[in-house]
Amino acid sequence: MTEPSEPLPRAEDLPAAGPHLDLLLDVELEATIRFGERTLLLRDILSAAPGSIIELDRELNEPADLLVAGRLIARGEVVVVNGNFGLRITELASGGAPSSLIPA
Repeated sequence: MTEPSEPLPRAEDLPAAGPHLDLLLDVELEATIRFGERTLLLRDILSAAPGSIIELDRELNEPADLLVAGRLIARGEVVVVNGNFGLRITELASGGAPSSLIPA
């Protein structure tokens, strides 16, 4: 994890989106940062206790995924911002294929 070099721009600092898109800019969406995943058997979940370790399908240096409403939007590296975790975006999903990413 690294410290971020600069914050993301605020919505009011972005170029005008147009009259129709402006209506949607205040809609709240669920955003999730995914470090990895794993399929587990119910017995493994029930046997988990404090101190248990669940190994994920990603290596430490691989990027984390940013999902919005369950769809992959971007990937990036985990950073610490004022004691909280954050995500520095390094790749954005292309408009035509949500699973393919382009460098940011």
